[in-house]
Amino acid sequence: MNEDYEGEELDNIVILNDEDGNEVKFEFLDLVELDNEEYVVLLPVTVEGEEEEGEVVILKIEDTDDENAEEESYVSVEDEEILNKVFEIFKEKFKDDFDFVD
Repeated sequence: MNEDYEGEELDNIVILNDEDGNEVKFEFLDLVELDNEEYVVLLPVTVEGEEEEGEVVILKIEDTDDENAEEESYVSVEDEEILNKVFEIFKEKFKDDFDFVD
């Protein structure tokens, strides 16, 4: 059996559910730590053939209360200042790898 993933690397793909319960695929770009909190920087995976300027998504990682659960929750960040700080750290780390457009 030959499964063709069209060269897509599956180990850095994160699948999250949106507010409507739909699965959305993201490419994991980085983990940024700021003020003892951790944030993930994700890039939505676009449908093949669509050329689109990628806009990253920054989510805060929250551990679940259940000590036995190995899952962590990703919550949206409403604070514009925190988003900007996390994005600046990310841009500095990857300035040679990505072309950033303001």
